[in-house]
Amino acid sequence: MKRAKVILQSALIGATFGAVAVRLLRPHRGSAVPEIFDRDLMRQWPWVCAALGWVVFSLYWEYAARNASHNKQRESEASRGVHVAMTNIALLLIMVPLRGVRFAPLSTPVMIVGLLVEAGGLALAILARRHLGRNWSGEISIKVDHQLIRSGPYRKLRHPIYTGLLAMYAGAAIVTGTWVAVGGFVVAIFAYARKIRLEETNLEVAFGAEYDSYRKESWALLPGLF
Repeated sequence: MKRAKVILQSALIGATFGAVAVRLLRPHRGSAVPEIFDRDLMRQWPWVCAALGWVVFSLYWEYAARNASHNKQRESEASRGVHVAMTNIALLLIMVPLRGVRFAPLSTPVMIVGLLVEAGGLALAILARRHLGRNWSGEISIKVDHQLIRSGPYRKLRHPIYTGLLAMYAGAAIVTGTWVAVGGFVVAIFAYARKIRLEETNLEVAFGAEYDSYRKESWALLPGLF
């Protein structure tokens, strides 16, 4: 019931934003106030697909969360709130089609590249989520009968879901193509760097030497880099 309420609230927020956007995108007769939205970007099908990619991700995540195990311990509501706020701000900066200085041209081939990066990130996040199974949690937590998963992408990456999500942010930023979107991607990096630090501390306490060994044999996000 709680998840259904979250989905409904998200849909209402999206519908409200859409209605406001349509209103603001209408020409203002006799007005010297510049439009703040980039209508040319909104007409591009890759941008629409990039936005839909995040909708697909959100719906799948809510659906998959129904089978998660109960928490034995979890991070505070305040800590979780900081992460949610940062990731939402990041996505808002990336996807809202504000007019601004572009780092990439409004070019369909360039936008398709970004869309492919986003799609690859979505696929990796879903694959990793399936391997994590009942051990998954939106907040930093230790589940009842928690297991240290080392199958699939977890063989080499400790946080493949975050790798996938950051790829989604990066791909969407390429699609949007503005420096504001780059700023959103930087916010996302900070958000997940913070979460990785907190999560690894939590897992080290829970699994001890087993997790220390896993850290030595794997990478946090990108093989050979980090």
